[in-house]
Amino acid sequence: MSTTALKVSGLTTHFETRAGIAKAVNDVSFSVEQGQILALVGESGSGKSVTAMSLMNLVDPPGRVVAGEILLRGKNIRAASAGEWNRIRGKEMAMVFQDPMMSLNPVIRVGDQITETIRIHDKVSASAARERACAALAAVGIPAPAERMRAYPHELSGGMRQRIAIANAIVNEPAVIIADEPTTALDVTIQAQILYQIRKLAKERGTGLVWITHDLSVVKDLADEVCVMYAGRIVEKGAVADVIRSPRHPYTRGLIDSLPKSQDRGSLLKPIPGSTPPLLDLPPGCAFAPRCNRATEACGKTPGLIRTDDRSFLCFHPLFTTDKP
Repeated sequence: MSTTALKVSGLTTHFETRAGIAKAVNDVSFSVEQGQILALVGESGSGKSVTAMSLMNLVDPPGRVVAGEILLRGKNIRAASAGEWNRIRGKEMAMVFQDPMMSLNPVIRVGDQITETIRIHDKVSASAARERACAALAAVGIPAPAERMRAYPHELSGGMRQRIAIANAIVNEPAVIIADEPTTALDVTIQAQILYQIRKLAKERGTGLVWITHDLSVVKDLADEVCVMYAGRIVEKGAVADVIRSPRHPYTRGLIDSLPKSQDRGSLLKPIPGSTPPLLDLPPGCAFAPRCNRATEACGKTPGLIRTDDRSFLCFHPLFTTDKP
């Protein structure tokens, strides 16, 4: 029996505007096994969040998914009807958003919001739903969960609200959870606690997790595999330890070099020059070429996917262990 929770092939999402077509997600492919954590990493505007919204069928017009296949537990859900999507979301695939105050209803108690998530998908009694909701709160490390069930979101701290959003996502034990930068606004101590809880939950429950972030330092301690995105495409994919130790794509190298390091205290950071190109005006060939110190005339053409034993990447001039940063 296959252990693949989610398989995405050739996912492409366009936004059709008066100025032209913005290719926000361009031929994205990856898979997530049961209990595996896959990170999508890249700068703002690289297509990470649009990928997540495409997977959940939440892209609003003028955006639309124009191509690709989304297999959830082996079933293609891309062509699902609106009714089928209402059953899938929250039950088979759930999402944790960046700001819990935008996803939690401020005038409904926390417990009522989680029990509603349960009873929409399962025919259980109110008392049974409350027991499951309380257990979910305990699973994400919330102290005195029965008491927190009676609280309103504004009565809780940011870290507590994010834990509740995660509890709401796991309560129906979905096959896949998509988390869109859920710890960005939290301090490092609370962030570390939540990262520990989410990794523990994924491994114990066999849930596939897609973690979206711009922070490679988070990925290092959380994910099993990483997909590095740039201008709507995955430019490098591989095991986290391998990619961080020996990146192949110059963009991945730039992301790693731009992180502050304790041994470089007092020295200037090393940012990637320039900025991400507008999706309506992408350069020909490799979109990273205008910012890349390894670019040549060959980069005016679109690079093909190169696969090695440990990873895949899109680059005419990949880095290897003997190359200097």
